Amino acid sequence: MSQVIAAIGFGLVTASILSIASVGFTLQFGVTNVLNIAYGSVMISCAFVAYYFTTIGVPLILAAALGTAFGAVLSVLMNRVVYTPFIKRGTRLFGMIIVTISMGLIIQNAILCIVGPTFVALPVGSGAVRRLGSIVLTDSQLVVIGIAIAAMLGVHVVLKYTPLGKSMRAAASNAALARASGISVARVSDVAWGMSGALCGLAGVVLALNTASFQYTTGDEFLVVIIAAAVLGGIGYPYGAVIGSAIIGIGMEVASIAVGSSYKEIFAFAILVLVLLLRPQGIFADIAGRREVAA
Repeated sequence: MSQVIAAIGFGLVTASILSIASVGFTLQFGVTNVLNIAYGSVMISCAFVAYYFTTIGVPLILAAALGTAFGAVLSVLMNRVVYTPFIKRGTRLFGMIIVTISMGLIIQNAILCIVGPTFVALPVGSGAVRRLGSIVLTDSQLVVIGIAIAAMLGVHVVLKYTPLGKSMRAAASNAALARASGISVARVSDVAWGMSGALCGLAGVVLALNTASFQYTTGDEFLVVIIAAAVLGGIGYPYGAVIGSAIIGIGMEVASIAVGSSYKEIFAFAILVLVLLLRPQGIFADIAGRREVAA
């Protein structure tokens, strides 16, 4: 039993990283209807940006902020320069998936050319060990959980209580009606890509903080888990993504007791397949079906 409780503690850390990533992924899809498979590559590119700045003496906190900002800028540029022209030419959902896969491969190979296939690590110590019964977490893991909570509260405030959030909800629900009501859907789309990219970058940095080392393929390895959490919660619905992340993150770590840590992603694959077979709308089907980004 103590093993299970300890696994739940590690699962909270995994769920924290996953919630940041999956909320960014589903938020962007909810507003723009583009399934961005390049998300994992963008995520790990931001971790490499943070790593680069630490190698030239920039403090880790500032390097993490720069990595997060890089994700926002790169995502907006990708949308403006690549995705929007294809959409204007009438490229449908499946075609856009191919485009995003291509962008992911371009980013991934660019990292490979610049950095090489070697593993790198952010200069962070684990810090003191904190115990709560059978749950054992390091200071750095507690920081990851705190960052996730702060990020989710920030997203909630923006979506629920600001005019920008209302505009994003309107654009997600009915873009044509939102445009007729005087909302600049193009501007809202840029903001959605920026927010999504910032969350993507932040997720990449905290993933790097929580792993011993990472390389250019690490983001893609995490992408299926992100998609599983987003689909489970109802893709296009950020609050559902948080709950989906908790289920997937904790479930993976508990499952690792039985199958081993090397195969714990099998749990995420199994959940994704079951949801797609039995309830493809996700656990918040009614809300996600309206493609709202906030309740």
